Amino acid sequence: MTHDVTDRPPVHALLADGTTVCIRPAMPGDHDQLEGFYEEMSPENLRLRFFAASHRSARLAADRACARAHPGYRALLAETQGRVIGLAEYDTGDEKDTAEISIAVADGLHHRGVGTLLVEHLVSAARAEGITTLTADALSENHEVLRLFADLGLRTARRFEGPEVRCAIALDQSDTYLTAVEERGRAADVASLRPLLQPDVVAVVGAGRKPGSVGRAVLHQLHAGGFTGRLFAVNPAAHSILGVPTYPSVSALPKTPDLAVVAVPAAAVPVTAEECGKAGVRALLVVTAGLDADQAHALLAACRSYGMRLVGPNCLGISNPAPELCLDATFAAGHPRPGTAGVAVQSGGIGIALLDGLSRLNIGVSSFASLGDKYDVSGNDMLQWWESDGRTDLALMHLESFGSPRAFSRTARRVTRRMPVLTVDAGRTDAGRRAAASHTAAAATRTMTRGALFTQAGITATRSVGELLETAALLHSQPLPAGSRVVIVTNAGGAGVLAADACAEAGLSLPAPTPELIDDLLAVLPDGAAVGNPVDATAAVTEEQLTQCVERFMRYGGVDAVLVALVPTAVAAATGDDLVRALTRASGRRPKPLVAVRLEQGLPVELLPAADSGTVPAYAEPQAAARALAHAAHRAAWLARPAGTVPDLDGVERERARAVVADYLAAHPDGGWLEPGTCADLLACYGIPQIPWAWAETEDEAVLAADRLRGVDGRVVMKAHWPGLVHKSQQHAVHLDLRGDSEIRAAFRDLETRFAGLMTGVVLQPLAARGTELFAGVVQDQVFGPLVLFGLGGTATEVLADHAARLAPLTDHDVHDLITAPRCAPLLFGAHGNGPVDLEGLEQLLLRLSRMAADLPQLAEADFNPVLATPAGVTVLDARIRLVPCRPQDPYLRRLR
Repeated sequence: MTHDVTDRPPVHALLADGTTVCIRPAMPGDHDQLEGFYEEMSPENLRLRFFAASHRSARLAADRACARAHPGYRALLAETQGRVIGLAEYDTGDEKDTAEISIAVADGLHHRGVGTLLVEHLVSAARAEGITTLTADALSENHEVLRLFADLGLRTARRFEGPEVRCAIALDQSDTYLTAVEERGRAADVASLRPLLQPDVVAVVGAGRKPGSVGRAVLHQLHAGGFTGRLFAVNPAAHSILGVPTYPSVSALPKTPDLAVVAVPAAAVPVTAEECGKAGVRALLVVTAGLDADQAHALLAACRSYGMRLVGPNCLGISNPAPELCLDATFAAGHPRPGTAGVAVQSGGIGIALLDGLSRLNIGVSSFASLGDKYDVSGNDMLQWWESDGRTDLALMHLESFGSPRAFSRTARRVTRRMPVLTVDAGRTDAGRRAAASHTAAAATRTMTRGALFTQAGITATRSVGELLETAALLHSQPLPAGSRVVIVTNAGGAGVLAADACAEAGLSLPAPTPELIDDLLAVLPDGAAVGNPVDATAAVTEEQLTQCVERFMRYGGVDAVLVALVPTAVAAATGDDLVRALTRASGRRPKPLVAVRLEQGLPVELLPAADSGTVPAYAEPQAAARALAHAAHRAAWLARPAGTVPDLDGVERERARAVVADYLAAHPDGGWLEPGTCADLLACYGIPQIPWAWAETEDEAVLAADRLRGVDGRVVMKAHWPGLVHKSQQHAVHLDLRGDSEIRAAFRDLETRFAGLMTGVVLQPLAARGTELFAGVVQDQVFGPLVLFGLGGTATEVLADHAARLAPLTDHDVHDLITAPRCAPLLFGAHGNGPVDLEGLEQLLLRLSRMAADLPQLAEADFNPVLATPAGVTVLDARIRLVPCRPQDPYLRRLR
């Protein structure tokens, strides 16, 4: 494979201390700087690198790195502000799948992760070129480089040869390696965010002297909120604003800010960012809106060049209300109270709504970030911050876009094991399904794709800000339920019916109490009480009776949550306040969630103070309470299930598949739908079973092919083919149940006549046995990666839309969810006494389809419809695959956007 320095454009990434470096290929113009890089090294560093302290070695190394590109060699530089601080190379020499690697890091910059980051990028490049092993020679006393190899997360073998050590690093794509990369990335990310979220010095650039400007509003919030660090303003026409010392420029400040809030006009933002970078500012918060493309590019370039993290532009701001900091760099009306809920949004308006809602619930905030146009800091960054800050136990997010969904998904899967992560599924409605040729592309709506991401990552996805707050109130105040069984207790039968309907609609069950529990309840409730589910305690119930009833259900193992629906009545036995007190009198920690519904309540949700210093969520509508309980039950079920694994598959020929793809795209540079033979070859590479078939281009060839394919009953199917044809049934391009030579000839002539000028041939297959027709497919989403779809197949697949979806690579749990999620699932498990289909074969089909999509980014669409499932096996009856030119990109490679 020819090396091209343009095939891996420069990227920026974070070192262990949170500083930013640029990783890029070495080029001929770097020679003098590279030679200087080596000449500045200490003799000891040179000796460890070259096994001898020779400046001649340095010149030769610079010559090699900057020489004309040649196959099997790659050199990557790490630089900061134009200065080279590291170099890593590999060279295959005469080998094909093995390359020798070398690393050099500038003096004074060791232990900051420069070498590790360079090696990670070399590993990614080597894998893309088919290299399976990296080797390296090091002096046995070079503990730093040996530790680097040992800590990569890859299998490393060592062989000692005198004073030298020979290391062999296997480039397996293992979860162990991804986890190690993630952990290094998380530590670097958190370090880079400290100047942003825990600054000691803040400057507001563009704070106006007169009320009304955004900059002045942010300065007021910081000053009035009691920011404990040093605070400055920058305005060339003032010496003091709101009592805050003011200076004419960032460079004139007496102390370099960790964080600069930029609130200048859009045209001045790039210049301001450049000035901040030169002054040593570590983070920017740009609240300014309306940047054009050139201004946006210049802003991000300045941030990358000087290693500044960036929130915004076009955002509300950030806040960290911890008492030891009291940072409120927003222009919201009030100050969030300190607490344990992390909040990240893109829209400032949504941010204000969430902060107001949390304030009404008395739920405090650990940190808040309005990400705005999200040029840099993203939801993934905030998740990693909350995971590490030691304060956050509940994460609320409203994200309209994802920079790297696959990296976000891995982070979220880890974080959601530790705390609930709630989001509003924004942008659910597409203008319509994508106008695409295949069933797969038509089914793969953005709603389905986002839903797959949230489901697999364990994220609780709500449909509105109100529902998010309702669910947050329950998760913040109550334990998780063990399951989805709910008992309803009410003082009004009608309220109980409403609550029962809401629970059923939310997917919760209402089990009947046992006879023993019924007797126990009747002994404590008023005469006339109906003890079923719902329990109608009647309007005569007293505070004490309601308390005893609820406590019995708390001890009862047959339900997982208690919902109490209360209506104020004129009966003197107990006032509305008395009954509310009954809910809050529980002693000690409640073993299961307790929620209230108060139909007269003015606010959608409130948190009622409880006797045990906790709170009980109270909802104005039973639907809200039921939705919150359902979300809690889903989270509990997700936590109870072990993390899935991606199974190993035998019989996969990945390299042959890549060769098939490369050969096709070499002949079809623009891509396209594969011919039947090429499609079958690709499926064979992944062991995906197909029904026997034959290709014919003439009437006589069709007759001969049919003779070879006829099964026991002698019937065959004939399908017309031409490039781009997918919906054969809609085009009436299929003949079924053909018997004898005369019918074969007649069918061929019919297709040849109707599709003259289009048809290039026909595919013949034996008529398949009866079974369940299913659909499986993949579509490559440019943002989310490959999405695997599964559901009911046949000609009505799009009409019925009975599909489920998960993002590849699929784990064993994902495959189980795919098979059980569609409405047609009972048919697969033997409904109506037909016996189950080959479920193991179905799982294997989906896993192999997932593996094919993950291995081949050029696979734009794969459409298997129908897939025939019977107790005896699973077979693809019709397969279509579309390839497009696509440069492989490692979604897990550490880099800033």
